[in-house]
Amino acid sequence: MITNALRSLWAEPRAADAPERVSRDWVLVGVLMVTALLEGVLQDDVAWRPFATIVAVGLAPVLLWRRTHPLACVVVGFGTATALGLASQLAGIPGVGLNTMTYVLVLVYALVRWGSGREIVIGLAMVAVAAIFSIATDYTGPAELFGGLAVLAAAAAGGAAFRYRAESRRRAFDQVRSQERVGLARELHDMVAHHVSAIAVQAQAGQAMAGQRPDAALEALAVIEGEASRTLAEMRAMVRVLRDGAPAEYTPRLGVADLASLARRDPVPVVDVEVPGDLDELPLQVDAAVYRLAQEALTNALRHARNASRVEIRVVEGGGRLRLRVTDDGQIDPARPASHGFGLLGMTERVQLLGGTLRAGPTPGGGWTVDAELPTEAHR
Repeated sequence: MITNALRSLWAEPRAADAPERVSRDWVLVGVLMVTALLEGVLQDDVAWRPFATIVAVGLAPVLLWRRTHPLACVVVGFGTATALGLASQLAGIPGVGLNTMTYVLVLVYALVRWGSGREIVIGLAMVAVAAIFSIATDYTGPAELFGGLAVLAAAAAGGAAFRYRAESRRRAFDQVRSQERVGLARELHDMVAHHVSAIAVQAQAGQAMAGQRPDAALEALAVIEGEASRTLAEMRAMVRVLRDGAPAEYTPRLGVADLASLARRDPVPVVDVEVPGDLDELPLQVDAAVYRLAQEALTNALRHARNASRVEIRVVEGGGRLRLRVTDDGQIDPARPASHGFGLLGMTERVQLLGGTLRAGPTPGGGWTVDAELPTEAHR
């Protein structure tokens, strides 16, 4: 288990959300350089005053690359600290360096927060070596020993905690975006299928009337042009949303109040829509779902119902539930029961996500019925 964990850590890529260098990074470095300079000048017990001060001031700019090159920064920072410790031992001096140089702890945080798995393992090994060397050469008691190790562990743990939180948020965002794309794909299918079915019906009507009523054929062509233009506009808007990094241009969301636009008297089949006028204000999810369900069911009826003369769309609300029923009186296409296709699958998924039920199948008296029930109280 430990081996698997190490392999997983070793293969971990760098954090993807590393920000670019910003003004506060320069402010931080400037403050540290001034602090180190003041400490080197004003503090009386600084060993190797000019050299130690120059090292502390010169090392601070390394923080500017802590996100883009975390391992290199750790090697430079802790390598310098170890070299100073070694020099102090050879010279017989208790310690060389300034208190300001504790800013190297920021490098430990940055290593775990932004580095790859390999960089984290190598960098923490480097930090451990530096800590062991410091303990061996400048041991002052268990209190400072455990305190120093606790500070190092806290810096690494802080980087790990912020990295985990950012990764969790990124995954949650990706999941939401994926769900949005699935919903948009379903919307795209429903919209295109409906408009294309209307175009096909108008084209058939235009062909039938071209010889006897040329003016009616021209009207059918005008309707086809309008449907095609609307389809193209809506497809472009949704495709822009489906592409990463593209601006989204959302059209107004259609709902139950727009079902009347599906009604028609000509050509056959006639589409009759009945929606009660006393519907309470519906939740947005249910309102949009009812329209799309009715649109998809109507599209299926226009596409598959042979010799249908009438399609009825009925909406009823009561008892905290809304019922949508779409029926046609056509002859059932033999291929229809065998393959429901993406349309019925999309309708089923849409209803189930809202906690409702959907039934679709042949009517005993002939024709086809789509019956959906959606709860309204749970979404208010």
